[in-house]
Amino acid sequence: MAKVYVIHENHEWTEHLFKRLDELNIPYEDWHLGEGKVDLSQTPPEGIFYSRMSASSHTRGHRFSPELAHAVLAWLEHHGRKVINGSGALQLEVSKVRQYLELEKYGVKTPKTIVAVGKEQIIEAAKAFEGEKFITKHNRAGKGLGVQLFSSVEALRDYVESDQFEEPVDGITLIQQYIESPESYITRCEFVNGEFLYAVRVDTSDGFELCPADACRIDDLFCPVGEESNVRPMFEIQEGFYDPILEKYEQVLQANGIKVAGIEFIKDKDGNIYTYDINTNTNYNSEAEARSGKFGMLEVAKFLGEELEKLKKEALV
Repeated sequence: MAKVYVIHENHEWTEHLFKRLDELNIPYEDWHLGEGKVDLSQTPPEGIFYSRMSASSHTRGHRFSPELAHAVLAWLEHHGRKVINGSGALQLEVSKVRQYLELEKYGVKTPKTIVAVGKEQIIEAAKAFEGEKFITKHNRAGKGLGVQLFSSVEALRDYVESDQFEEPVDGITLIQQYIESPESYITRCEFVNGEFLYAVRVDTSDGFELCPADACRIDDLFCPVGEESNVRPMFEIQEGFYDPILEKYEQVLQANGIKVAGIEFIKDKDGNIYTYDINTNTNYNSEAEARSGKFGMLEVAKFLGEELEKLKKEALV
């Protein structure tokens, strides 16, 4: 029997999706790629294959999960299986460089970025930002991992030459223009089936680790039911959000075969939008969704169910 196969390496990030699939009575199988094997001489099972492989897998002891996923997805696509967020999506997931080049191709402005390998090259690259703030980040990362803010090349040198320096898993460090939001927040636009679902305002006052998943946000500030609070929640869905950039985002997703994603941007003091992340393993914050009545994983589950039904009908023709 055809079913939905969920390819991933982190049970905490698939729990909510599995609950939604159960609610909708959609048959599925958990395909965890923390480790595994694939026999290329065999034919894959029938079904819909949804990849939720993450660029930050190495932080959970799954250093080579994306490489294994690349092999699995290539095998599935070779046999003509329906893959949601396939090889093209995974290539962007594990490379900020690829993300920025694809965004720029479709007229989406990204922060000035220099790619460097090697400590001396990182320091040399930072000289292009002399006199202004800049950040470093990992090319293959997630959750804001490796992001550091600097005001001078000297401060960067002290960091790079210290024991605190974080070596990127792929060796590539990005030195990037720092875009300062006057209100200290970024906007994350969520897409399901390649179409805009909602935008969430994310407070950045406490730093750069902005993963909205409940497992990442155990300290999230929100107003408990029945209690009053003057503290604005860290994640807040914006009702009625629209910006022309959404159309460009949808073009980028379509061109790269991406059906489910979260794209993040920041506005500077002049209102200019800079886009800096495409997350093809997007997660959702349950508290923000409960307040707004919009549920990302439910929409993803519905979408997967619809794709499975299409596949079953095609098999009958």
